[in-house]
Amino acid sequence: MATVSYPGVYIDEVSSGVRPVEAASTSTAAFVGLAEMGPSTATRITNWTEFQRVYGSFITGGYLAHSVFQFFNNGGRQCYVVRVTHPDANVASVTVQNRAATPVAGVKFSARNSGRWGNSLLLTIEEGTLDPGNEFKVSVRRQADPDVVPGDFRDTLPLETFDNLSTDPAAPNFATAVLRQNSAMVDVQFLSGNTATQRGQHKSGPGPALPLNTNRSFQINLDGDGFQQVALPDAAATSTDLAVVANAIKAAVSALAKKRNSTSATAFTGFTCTVEGSGDQARLLLQSGTNNATSSVRVQPAATGDATGKLRLDAGSGARSEGGAAVQRPALIDALQVGDAAKAGVVADATAGEDGDAAGLSEATFAAAFTQLDTITDASLLAVPGEASTVMYDLGAAYCANRPLRDMFYLGETGPDDEDATDAATFRAKINVVNSYGALYFPWVRGLDPTGRSREPIPLPPSGFIAGMYARTDATRGVWKAPAGVGATLNGVVDLVAELGDVDHGNLNQRGVDVIRRFPGSGVVAFGARTVHSDPEWRYVPVRRTAIMLRVSVYHGIQWAVFEPNDETLWSQLRLNLGAFMMSLFRQGAFQGATPSEAFFVKCDAETTTQADIDAGIVNVVLGFAPLKPAEFVVVKISQKAGLAAG
Repeated sequence: MATVSYPGVYIDEVSSGVRPVEAASTSTAAFVGLAEMGPSTATRITNWTEFQRVYGSFITGGYLAHSVFQFFNNGGRQCYVVRVTHPDANVASVTVQNRAATPVAGVKFSARNSGRWGNSLLLTIEEGTLDPGNEFKVSVRRQADPDVVPGDFRDTLPLETFDNLSTDPAAPNFATAVLRQNSAMVDVQFLSGNTATQRGQHKSGPGPALPLNTNRSFQINLDGDGFQQVALPDAAATSTDLAVVANAIKAAVSALAKKRNSTSATAFTGFTCTVEGSGDQARLLLQSGTNNATSSVRVQPAATGDATGKLRLDAGSGARSEGGAAVQRPALIDALQVGDAAKAGVVADATAGEDGDAAGLSEATFAAAFTQLDTITDASLLAVPGEASTVMYDLGAAYCANRPLRDMFYLGETGPDDEDATDAATFRAKINVVNSYGALYFPWVRGLDPTGRSREPIPLPPSGFIAGMYARTDATRGVWKAPAGVGATLNGVVDLVAELGDVDHGNLNQRGVDVIRRFPGSGVVAFGARTVHSDPEWRYVPVRRTAIMLRVSVYHGIQWAVFEPNDETLWSQLRLNLGAFMMSLFRQGAFQGATPSEAFFVKCDAETTTQADIDAGIVNVVLGFAPLKPAEFVVVKISQKAGLAAG
């Protein structure tokens, strides 16, 4: 409050005490499975194009790509993806020589992650655009068929291009740092043996024009010492012999005094200027006297009497400078096959990328990937598409129930070979983890093969379709609406692996198996919304998911209460905030009851929080709600109206 010191009106802002509680998202899915490429860490994906860029496309033996595609196709907006890799999988790489006078294996390019996909990467290594003498450029292409090298690789547009890369770890454009931060496909490493250096040099363009006459000055900078003026003598200015001019440049620069104490005097005393080539191709080579990573020669025009144009020492004439560490750059290569390059010429070594035997992966391997989701707080659905076994279901449902906030729901599926109601019932009977944090769907569905390899529809696991339909239902009706019924259509399904009748459906429904069926006029729909749990309180999917939504919303919505004074003021604020939140849900139709008092209650007072609780630093809030349960059985009774007189 403002300090009151003079007569007048004082205005201050006071908090209303209302801190809105926002409803938690319920439609973000997490998919765990095999992918062509991509990281093993949980990565947020917001559309199918992004999935293809990060994780590649459809693969044989894995259903992750199919399921994520159908998730977005059925209404999903965002999901997390965790890629599972085989322990025997390895990363494709290729090692090339540096540019030293005696080349060594100096630079290793690798695919960003393991798998055979890395063998299809094709690199082009060129000079950098801004500083071609010291930096380099890498273009990344990918072959449509990794077994066939393109006839003209430049017909394939680069997927990534990184220009003006440096070999200096301290530079902001250090190649390793730039690629690791920005490339989704390649990494680069400068090997420990890549320590060669050269004398820093500045090479002119061909054909210096003599005599220089009055244009006989330029500025030079050796080893970063700073630019100094060089003025050539009269004899050099009138000479038409390039060797005479070269000797004059050597003498003039050698006579300069260094400007910095840290600069080696040898940079000047050992400086040389020689002539390379002859005739129209003759050029000057200016070299520092030192041979180390910081050795360099830089030339710029003089303010008056500039000779850089006539001596072809300017960049426009084709001149360029190379520092001492320039030879550590990778050799220039038009087409470098990562992982599959032949060991010849500048290619020192290559290691092919491998996927490993996907068939040898156990359910435990997939479950181990669940840990990548431990820190993800905004995903509420979990699926391991295609890994349809009772062991996998047990692991998935257990993970959802054992998360600290119990904020996930597992979408399980029967096996691809379960083709009738008996198979589905047998599958259900073998499930050991029977809780309300998972649902089991039967049967598998059929969809068009997106790869075009099969002309007939292929069997696909339903979990990706179901997750997308959940997200669509949540967005249009709310999480309290059962994700089932004739409106719960599954887009992209052209057929079912098994068609069930009403009797078989009824038997499976009693066992907690949610059946996917086809109805005339509605197409293929999810026609079950039960968890595998038999407890009537948590029998239905929308009841459990509504409770999850409430739990997560309240958890994040009242964090402000931590460390507040534990008294009636805090309790009333909690009642006010949570009551407003529950009222907003009631108005949306989330609960049973004609009035708010019938639909929910929020209690936080001296009865819920005793003095012992206060002494222990605890405030207890009791929140209750009357869940909406689906009208699973609609019974219509028809009778005749009797007693009308004839006639």
